[in-house]
Amino acid sequence: MTFGEQPAYLRVASDLREKIVNGSLPPHTRLPSQARIREEYGVSDTVALEARKVLMAEGLVEGRSGSGTYVRERPVPRRIARSGFRSETGASPFRQEQTAEGARGTWESRSEQEGASPEIAERLGIEQGDRVMRTRYVFREAGEPMMLSTSWEALAVTGRTPVMLPEEGPLGGCGVVERMAAIDVVVDNVAEQVGARPGLAEELLALGGVPGHVVMVIERTYYASGRPVETADVVVPADRYRIAYHLPVR
Repeated sequence: MTFGEQPAYLRVASDLREKIVNGSLPPHTRLPSQARIREEYGVSDTVALEARKVLMAEGLVEGRSGSGTYVRERPVPRRIARSGFRSETGASPFRQEQTAEGARGTWESRSEQEGASPEIAERLGIEQGDRVMRTRYVFREAGEPMMLSTSWEALAVTGRTPVMLPEEGPLGGCGVVERMAAIDVVVDNVAEQVGARPGLAEELLALGGVPGHVVMVIERTYYASGRPVETADVVVPADRYRIAYHLPVR
């Protein structure tokens, strides 16, 4: 096989990717060995190895200890709906969106106090080391982990109030807008930034991914008259979900 200007390992990876996509290499099929790739494409061991690494980083194949590298089952991406809608019931946004999509969503959470890191202090407009309530969530759909979230709220706002713990008390499980309203803090704006990066080891372990998988990260902050009152990082596996926004037209 003659290669052009594109690096050889990318050409090999592209050809193997095409075979995976068109079904020539169906899910659970063993990927050709490094020696087979070397012989078939007329490349070095290094090129064959790098091509396999590309496919693994893309989540198309996975290594099985003592067995080899196999084509992964390709999930059909599902939607995670996000919107500014708030119902009169006071349900959390996750609960609203799951209901709208007809899904069966549950979640687990754990809250604890800590000092604000430099990044979180900047996002909340407070001083580094100021006390915040950090709450970590694992969201599930039909029992399968689908999304992680870590939120931070300044205790200068919520401390010693009925909503200090987001998932406990009379408003436990309600959204930020409803909880803040209960302590006379009127949330009037929310900002989200969406990016992508390789998942951290602990994130992929919780989400059922493999090393190298990409996650989408939504950095969300709620504001009341320009003051940040809650900020969160929402982590979603990019190969299994698409984020769909439903925004009102004013």
